Amino acid sequence: MVTYFVVLSFQRGNRGMFIAEEPREARSELHARALALRLSETHDAVIAFSRTGDPLLGDWYDASVIARYGELPDEAVAVAG
Repeated sequence: MVTYFVVLSFQRGNRGMFIAEEPREARSELHARALALRLSETHDAVIAFSRTGDPLLGDWYDASVIARYGELPDEAVAVAG
C-alpha cells in the first residue's frame, strides 16, 4: 500500500470557468497543507488530497481531502474526495 499526496490548483479563465493546473505531488500531509496554503495566495482555488492504495493491483481507497481554499468547482471536489 502506498499513499500519494496531491495538490491541485485552479485559475478562472476569461469566461469564468475554472482551469485546472498540473497536479503537484507532495511528500507528506504536512507538505500538502503547506503547499496548498501557499498556492491559495496566487490561485483562485486549491485542493489538497491523498489517495491510498496498491498501484500494482490498481485498487485505491476513496480520496481524502486534506485542505480546500477558494470556491472550488464541484468536479474538483468530486475527483478529490
